[in-house]
Amino acid sequence: MTLADKITASRLFLAPCFFVVYLLPGAAQWTVPVLWALFLVSEISDMIDGKVARSRKEVSDFGKLFDPFADTLVQITYFLVFVIDGIFPAALFLVVLYREFSILFIRNLMLKKGIAMGARMGGKIKTVTYIAAGAIALLAASLRRLGIEGPYFDIFRIAALVVFCISTVIALVSFADYLGIYRKTKKSEI
Repeated sequence: MTLADKITASRLFLAPCFFVVYLLPGAAQWTVPVLWALFLVSEISDMIDGKVARSRKEVSDFGKLFDPFADTLVQITYFLVFVIDGIFPAALFLVVLYREFSILFIRNLMLKKGIAMGARMGGKIKTVTYIAAGAIALLAASLRRLGIEGPYFDIFRIAALVVFCISTVIALVSFADYLGIYRKTKKSEI
């Protein structure tokens, strides 16, 4: 495992930590800085791992698949706790979940053909919007945990929902792109 892969693997540990801390009974105020630290370290490690791999010339097919896999686990974890907390609707979460599993399936089909399909531009844009939706939702959740629920909580909850809706649309457009790439490779075999 390369250094970049180890950085990526850290997210597989941070995601369940976020889940456990978020769902601790009582939602104490001390959880707010811990959740933000887990969120920020996870997302910063996502930016760092690719730079490390490129700078050390360790870009690999494994890394091209492992990084989006880790991203998906982290983001699905965030979204799940926000659904449980009533910030995001379950229906949109299911659309995102189905999209992410479908992309993993397409990547596996491509891998059978010897092609390690890494993240495409649409997938990267989707990830940025997922992060934005997660950050705004975490801000709303933080306000609630700090006892500041009035209009500020509602503003951030609605903003998070709007960004989550936008990210869901971008995710579906991105899925169509991945599906198109898969179909092109399928046609080139015929």
